[in-house]
Amino acid sequence: MTPRGRTNQLLYQAELLLGMPVGDDEHASARRMAREEGALALLGLALNAALRELTEHAALASHDWRDLLGSQGESVAELQRLRVLRADPQSWLGHLCAQLDALESVEGAARREADASLIAIADRRPLGEELQAGIQAFKAELARLRETSVEW
Repeated sequence: MTPRGRTNQLLYQAELLLGMPVGDDEHASARRMAREEGALALLGLALNAALRELTEHAALASHDWRDLLGSQGESVAELQRLRVLRADPQSWLGHLCAQLDALESVEGAARREADASLIAIADRRPLGEELQAGIQAFKAELARLRETSVEW
């Protein structure tokens, strides 16, 4: 499989996972959380795969997103563009990286459903919806970055 194919495969698998029904029995909440965190883990792998794909011409030793998108990362045009996105907490990449960090925390990334007696935060979307939107933005940005990467 090519690096591009692997990136596409991981994004597709994350979409498939998010599209799976959770049901409405006593285990529905646990299945939803597992689905969301599983999709998030796949998106982390997809981010690493995309970075590998986009930096093939630079022959980098590591392709971990934390290393490449950090302030000390390599000076590659595609990575510079992604660093700007990561620095913006409102961007899809800023949000994805924050969620990936949360995934590795004790709390995890998936949110428990709010108790009906609590006041819900109106502007907070379920993690699954946020991830779906992030995947679409990821794919759009990836298409633009692939164009510039091909020029190398």
